[in-house]
Amino acid sequence: MIHPVGPLPAAVYWRRRLLVLGGTLGVLAGGGWLGAAVATGSSPQSDSVAAGSATRSPAPTPALEQVLPSLAAVQVPTSAPTTTPAAVVPSVPVSPVPGPVSGGPCSDDMIAVEVRPDPSSTPAGSKPTFNLVITNVSPVACVRPLDKGLQEILLLDATGSRVWGSNDCFPEASSDVRTLQPGESAVFPVLWSGLSSTPGCADGRSTPGAGSYVLRGRLDTKPSPDVPFALT
Repeated sequence: MIHPVGPLPAAVYWRRRLLVLGGTLGVLAGGGWLGAAVATGSSPQSDSVAAGSATRSPAPTPALEQVLPSLAAVQVPTSAPTTTPAAVVPSVPVSPVPGPVSGGPCSDDMIAVEVRPDPSSTPAGSKPTFNLVITNVSPVACVRPLDKGLQEILLLDATGSRVWGSNDCFPEASSDVRTLQPGESAVFPVLWSGLSSTPGCADGRSTPGAGSYVLRGRLDTKPSPDVPFALT
């Protein structure tokens, strides 16, 4: 086997032997690789595809998806928000406040009472006149009793002590109901004797001395402001 025998040169027979040996080794090598591939579950095609995908760059995003977002990324509201309507508060009509009625009674708010001394100062012991003035200050005519028994003028000293009252010693009674027009005044003069007095004129009377005093009047429940008066 090692030394070929034949009519051809020995080199020819060696070349043939080398070719047969190389083919045999190639078949054995191919069979071993195929057996290893079957044992590991891979194939030449899958390996090539995997190798190609590992080196392949990611596919570019389509132009339409660059402009319009994917539907999966868009959040669609499940339902529209509901709002509770505000409670409607019914409007209550405001009734106008009734004003004074023409020809009705004169309330205290509809009249003004004041005392006007004549003069504002007088010598002690003299007999000055004090005027009680009642004026309708409302915009309508009204009716008010102006009886003498409802009128009074007081003289007070500087400490507020009562010195004299017009109804103490000579009270008068009368029935005098009047309709006063807007701005109309009724004047009632009262003459002072110049002497002190107490309610009912029970105590002795004397002449008040010189000094500063105050006059205060009223018509029933409506008082007047205090007015200064002086005895000299």
